[in-house]
Amino acid sequence: MVGAMLAGIGRPVLAACESVGRLALFAAEAVSHMVRPPFHARQFWRHFVEVAYFSLPVVALTALFTGMVLALQSYTGFARFNAQSAVASVVVLSVVRELGPVLAGLMVAGRIGAAMAAELGTMRVTDQIDALTTLSTDPMKYLVAPRILATTLALPLLVVVADILGVMGGYVIGTMKLGFVSAAYLDSTWDVLEAMDVISGLIKAAVFGFVIGLMGCWYGFHSKGGAQGVGLATTSAVVVASILILMLDYVVTEAFFSP
Repeated sequence: MVGAMLAGIGRPVLAACESVGRLALFAAEAVSHMVRPPFHARQFWRHFVEVAYFSLPVVALTALFTGMVLALQSYTGFARFNAQSAVASVVVLSVVRELGPVLAGLMVAGRIGAAMAAELGTMRVTDQIDALTTLSTDPMKYLVAPRILATTLALPLLVVVADILGVMGGYVIGTMKLGFVSAAYLDSTWDVLEAMDVISGLIKAAVFGFVIGLMGCWYGFHSKGGAQGVGLATTSAVVVASILILMLDYVVTEAFFSP
């Protein structure tokens, strides 16, 4: 009985360790192809535009309304303690440090991570990836490395836009609805904002972009079982990427702002 219990515990643990190891080797191989020629610039720019440009509307709207809601809710809470003057500080720090990178990462994971997993999964189940290997084209270099590099570089640009629009949303609500003086609101925003706040957010964005590209490519590249397998790979890529974004958000925050 004891042996059966230990076996029941050991099998999933060993399976999880094997999966983590395979994922780590997959990521290391992808990174190695990013820094070794030849480079498929056309593939990279195609995916970079897909991530940076076509994801811009959803990220912009999310950040704008998040900043507006954050200003409104902060004012409602701080009014109980006569601390309404802290609204501008809370909005800019929350957006730049946390909400901008996290919300942009989650939006891009839902849009781009799913698209990558579906595209690569379809190529896998229809033997197109095997056909590339037959034609002496490395699928990792041609399909995986450009996608991961594109998401890693594009997401910080999206976060810059998200930060600006999120702070602007808070400014609009603060000045037009809550009665703040425009100059005083802007002064409070600039006084509390530091370079490390912006840098930490951009580093988070790059980490999240890498995770999104990696999960989309990993699940798509290893999908099997026809259309059902592609659907499972797409769902798994989005769910796992979203969970990892929230976990890594804490890790990076701990590294930068641990007391």
